[in-house]
Amino acid sequence: MSAPARDNLTSKNIVAFLADIFERRGGEEYLGEPVTMAEHMLQGAHLAEQQGEAEAIIVATLLHDIGHFTSEFGTFSMNDTKDKYHEVAGGRVLERFFPSIVTDCVRQHVAAKRYICATDPDYFGQLSEASIHSLKLQGGPMSAAEVAEFEKQPNLREIVRVRHLDDAGKVAGMATPGFEHYMPMLQRVVDAHCGAAGG
Repeated sequence: MSAPARDNLTSKNIVAFLADIFERRGGEEYLGEPVTMAEHMLQGAHLAEQQGEAEAIIVATLLHDIGHFTSEFGTFSMNDTKDKYHEVAGGRVLERFFPSIVTDCVRQHVAAKRYICATDPDYFGQLSEASIHSLKLQGGPMSAAEVAEFEKQPNLREIVRVRHLDDAGKVAGMATPGFEHYMPMLQRVVDAHCGAAGG
């Protein structure tokens, strides 16, 4: 079965659409890291699952970088001189089908890096070279005013959690389940949200 076009997405085929993206684009280089895009997202989801996180957090971690695949601006590279806002692109694709806890984590995972850099003095030293480069493009650590505003996020704890899982998913050779392992979970989260939202 061919993947549905973005304009024809429904709660019944969004998971197939996402699976198709992973299959076609997942082997692409991940921002100068020692893993592919798919390996990075699958590692984060696997770690979340191993650590007993709720399904919404596992799903958010799995999909946090989906905007790299769906953004008309293309994926990040170490030669970039401006940000491409993949988090916005990803949130746009997911917002009709996933609850706000998922879409908030996707939309805010870039801001979360800036937030943690401003609030945790040890965090910057743990970032990879590629993550430091993208941080510069994304505005650097937050100011005190930005921190205060960001802390008003209703899903702040979950957003920060997904950011840490994002950072952990960059290990060359880590064995993880494939995307198909998460498809039933994705569908459950979609069905619960779309049912509660009346469609």
